[in-house]
Amino acid sequence: MPEVQYLNALRYDLENQLNSKGPLLIGAPNNFLQGRMIETIFMGGGTPSLFTPASIAHVLEMVSEFLPIAANAEITLEANPGTIERGRFSEYAAVGINRISLGAQTFNTAALKTLGRIHSPYETHQAVAQLHAAGLSNFNIDLMYGLPKQDAAGALHDVRSAIALQPAQISHYHLTMEPGTVFAAQPPKELPEDDTVELMLEQCQQALAEAGYQRYEISAYSKPHKQCAHNLNYWQFGDYLGVGAGAHGKLSWRDPEGGGLIIRRTNQIREPRRYLHKPSAHLRVLEVPIIQRPFEFMLNALRLLGGVERNLFESRTGVVWQSISSQLNSLAERGCLEIPALQSGILRPTARGIAFLNDLLLPFLPSR
Repeated sequence: MPEVQYLNALRYDLENQLNSKGPLLIGAPNNFLQGRMIETIFMGGGTPSLFTPASIAHVLEMVSEFLPIAANAEITLEANPGTIERGRFSEYAAVGINRISLGAQTFNTAALKTLGRIHSPYETHQAVAQLHAAGLSNFNIDLMYGLPKQDAAGALHDVRSAIALQPAQISHYHLTMEPGTVFAAQPPKELPEDDTVELMLEQCQQALAEAGYQRYEISAYSKPHKQCAHNLNYWQFGDYLGVGAGAHGKLSWRDPEGGGLIIRRTNQIREPRRYLHKPSAHLRVLEVPIIQRPFEFMLNALRLLGGVERNLFESRTGVVWQSISSQLNSLAERGCLEIPALQSGILRPTARGIAFLNDLLLPFLPSR
């Protein structure tokens, strides 16, 4: 069965990555995994909700054989409203899933068809009803704005429809033409003008704030204390393992000989059939050079409206704070950044910095 075959491939992939003699951990301290614990698990990319609850339970059991899972770990499952069978959410909750990310995208039927989505607004409502019935109140609804033929009233209707379903978080993304997608090759017609998109964002942000959703990241709004822990770790340049077709990961450790920080990224081949054939053959392991680390850190951290602790920069990049002082001071003078004077202080973007994030990141790009 394809499902069983994929589960076997996941185990093989995990074993290969955590092999002390493998390409990822070569040179790492012998006790690298000692004391480490999994605090978040995010099953996403594609539609993992097509897996049976028994298979999801098998994945969690398999992971716990390699590393302990914290008792209060956030365990998220991405789900497409059109692939959920009635009653299934209660079964997912029973095996350990405690957070759901639901890809609604929009509540407009015509727009869903334009986006190539297989579900309907009715199915989104049904899926949310099942979530509440299963006691899974900690769920996220994904929405997009700037859709073909969409006006500000349509975008606001989507946000208000999502708010009415009482999710813990709403992710509100601008439609982008990602390289390699159908839309990038054949951009849809009748996309809204920039002024209309700005009006959409302004009105939607106001509606979210009035409903008690706090914007904590450029595209993420949550109820108090309901931020996605997995994404926060990612945005704060934390470590994570990426297992499965198309998965990305990042691990770091101190060099036992020189004491410098080693950072390695991984990415797996996206095509499932080639991944199933032999996961270890397609795993790419890349060292993150020191010159690139300030940009990679800021690329994620400056998306957070609350900012990040200054000491995280040095501890998670291995780069001294003073090496970026000129860029920081320049951005502060332009009103884009708030710089902490103390090591325990917070580095955060201003409202101007958030509005012009690309300009905020440019000074940290490696000159070469």
